Amino acid sequence: MSEGAPTEPTPAEDLRTTEVDLGGLVNVLATHLYSTPLVALRELVQNAHDSHTRRLLEDPDGDHRPLIRVRADAARRTVAIEDTGAGLTEPEIHSYLATVGTGYTRMLRELTGNQELIGAFGLGFLSAFSVADEVTVTTTSHREPRLGHRYRSRGGEQYQVEPVPARPQPGTVVELALKAGHAHLADEHALREVLGRYCVLLPIPVYVGDDTEPVNSVQVPWRQNLDGDQHTARMRFATAFGRRFEPLTAFPVQPVREEGGVEGGTDAIGLLWVQDGGTYGSSDNRDLAVYLRGMLLAEDARDLLPSWAGFIGGVVESSRLTPTASREDLQRDEHYRALQKALADAIVDGLYETARLRPAAWRRILTRHGQDLLGAALCDDRLFTLLADDVPVPTSQGDLTAGGLRAAGGGAVHVALGSGGGFEEMLYRAMQVPIARGDRYAVLPFLRRYAQLRGCRLVELGSERGNRELFRDPERPLPPEESAWLAGALAEPGEQLVPARFDPPGLPLVLVPDREAELKARIEDDQADARIPSAALRLARAFTARTDGGAKARLYLNLACPAVQDLLTAYRTGHTGSATAAGLLRSLKVIMASASAGPAEGDLGAALAGIGTAVSALTAAVPAGLPSVPDSPGALSGEA
Repeated sequence: MSEGAPTEPTPAEDLRTTEVDLGGLVNVLATHLYSTPLVALRELVQNAHDSHTRRLLEDPDGDHRPLIRVRADAARRTVAIEDTGAGLTEPEIHSYLATVGTGYTRMLRELTGNQELIGAFGLGFLSAFSVADEVTVTTTSHREPRLGHRYRSRGGEQYQVEPVPARPQPGTVVELALKAGHAHLADEHALREVLGRYCVLLPIPVYVGDDTEPVNSVQVPWRQNLDGDQHTARMRFATAFGRRFEPLTAFPVQPVREEGGVEGGTDAIGLLWVQDGGTYGSSDNRDLAVYLRGMLLAEDARDLLPSWAGFIGGVVESSRLTPTASREDLQRDEHYRALQKALADAIVDGLYETARLRPAAWRRILTRHGQDLLGAALCDDRLFTLLADDVPVPTSQGDLTAGGLRAAGGGAVHVALGSGGGFEEMLYRAMQVPIARGDRYAVLPFLRRYAQLRGCRLVELGSERGNRELFRDPERPLPPEESAWLAGALAEPGEQLVPARFDPPGLPLVLVPDREAELKARIEDDQADARIPSAALRLARAFTARTDGGAKARLYLNLACPAVQDLLTAYRTGHTGSATAAGLLRSLKVIMASASAGPAEGDLGAALAGIGTAVSALTAAVPAGLPSVPDSPGALSGEA
């Protein structure tokens, strides 16, 4: 037979019916379909809600007061969910309650188009068996108000139905005899906390125990005709719903219409807020709850938010998103992707609105989430436009805006590629120019883009190019003999001596680690393959290939420094104290380098002892016949 040819139909006598191990299926669906036993409460409250919606559809003119009440009895280890909805007839118990995968709710929604009905798969009732040894359902249908029926099942595989007196009014009570491992659910305080989040958007009031206030009493701002300050209502909801952090501001999510038949619209509506939480650089605090037709579907849907929005919390609801069978996650379909885009747009629009209308809140956001926003600005051009001149940048003189850095730097923006310390820190303080911390999250790429946008000079201290701008060439090169003597007297192995001129002139020398060489060493480490993804590792190695890594640091010797000039004069005239003075500078270098973030080259103890030795030698009597060390303000005894 050729490939792709149609197969012959199978004779009917060869067809067999697939056998189903009902006990095993019920166990899998009830025990392994859901991630947490709390889902059972959600599913049963959802069924109660749909029962009310069904009754309103079937008897719109009837006397019906929707109500759901959940009771707990710790002594009996039971939880009961009661509703005043449509109830069930005996045939409906057999057809829907006791038949896996068949749901009256789904059929009714397909017939009526009513989007308030939540159920979809006919599996929700099975969740009761994940927490209960026995499930009892007592029900009276609004179609047969004089009849009552009781369903009882242990484990869900077998059940019985018996007649009982009719309930005082139509509706249903589902009672769960909890398993020992789930006895903690029979606690009304715990039920209020759980149901308050699951049911916050349900239009039908949900009560716990004998409470007179429903757990879903908080006003939902996008469902209210709000008079006055809408922002206050949004903040009130965000404060009530947010679990971990205070909201700094809140802004709406609005439906997006498809234009010209092009996909990309979404019916989602809700609220987002900026959380007063930790920084994105250290943790991801995205917190988004998604509701489907008013019932919590996904409590942690953070992937719907942009990866840079680690400071955003929110709630959205939709009837177009497609749930998985467990109803705890969402299908990644076109509606999901459309909502992702809509949420990113809503965050950007909300931040613009906050900056324009609520400057006090905007200042708090900039202060609290400065580093988050540096990264966010790099991910979205609209955000960069908003934040370029407002977002704070960490510097050696505290947080400053990029514009403040530019003004203080005489039109140039200075950024250090390393973490500072030691010589570098001293140099930056002596320069009296704020230096941006380029080792912090997103600072360097943000400032690179800012400099390009504003057309200003960016000095990257620690890079070879940046160092050339800071450490200028000497007016006259040193003779090779002098350069070699200074290198031997001052530099450690792996340090390259570079004669230069720089400010301030009182600083005789600066040791600057080669940041590119440091990166090359980390990339070529034997453990790098295990720590870094292969694609990123290839790119990093391509970047560092141009660096030989021979010089771990450059020792810039300031030929404009009077002390260095005196040292060279002493060497040229054969002064016996020149070697001692050079040793003093070398000890000073080691001590200052020890204050840096990385390991210091040289022996700190020996350097400290060397200072004492040098001072003793320089203050000793000068042998007869030899010139004395100059005692001018520019001499080693002063400037060095």
